Amino acid sequence: MPDNETVNTQTWVRYGQVQLDRGYMPPVPEQMKWGFWDGVGPGTEALSSLRGRLVLALGSGPGHHAVHLARDHGALVDAVELSPTQHQRAVQHFGAVPGVQFVNADVVEHLRTAEPYETVYAIGTLACNDPHYLLPALRDGLIEGGRLVFSALHTNLHGHGPSSMVAPREEMIRIRGQKPIPVQMWVLTPQLWEDLLVDYAFRVEAIDLLRAPEADNPVVVQLIRARRAAHT
Repeated sequence: MPDNETVNTQTWVRYGQVQLDRGYMPPVPEQMKWGFWDGVGPGTEALSSLRGRLVLALGSGPGHHAVHLARDHGALVDAVELSPTQHQRAVQHFGAVPGVQFVNADVVEHLRTAEPYETVYAIGTLACNDPHYLLPALRDGLIEGGRLVFSALHTNLHGHGPSSMVAPREEMIRIRGQKPIPVQMWVLTPQLWEDLLVDYAFRVEAIDLLRAPEADNPVVVQLIRARRAAHT
């Protein structure tokens, strides 16, 4: 595991513990929320057909989105989360939900032995990993034609936009009433994400920019939809 991922593991352990101490658990949504705002951009339909499909939730956190896909759409979800405190939140609340298996593991290690997935999704979490470490594992862990759908930060709260270099930068996770928690994140231009995905045998179908509904909020999130290309 790269050093940046080790730092981020500590970040998400801390974040999960704060939320455990607060007793906070987000409700199971009626729609996927790829950014930070309700009603902005597509919802669960970005994942297309899910019933009976084997789905990997990458960096699944407290598990509420995974539960939505299993309960409401009939998906068979492996919710893989590296942080033990985040995993604890998920298991405590949703451990008995049919159709969801919660796994506390590094997703790259998990993919080495898992059955190939038909769909992989990540909400903000894929970009907390070195793409040169993660994308080859996702390529090998998806069936040909399998979907990879993820959201990633494009512009932050201070108006700092994406980079054209494959390198992480420090961003902040904000929790109400708490000191912000730093995290290393790959905030890349849409073209750079597409180039990386193509390099690792994905075919990009769409990249949408999701913008905050408030005119004075500069935050922008990318929603990227790709497929695992056929072997050549």
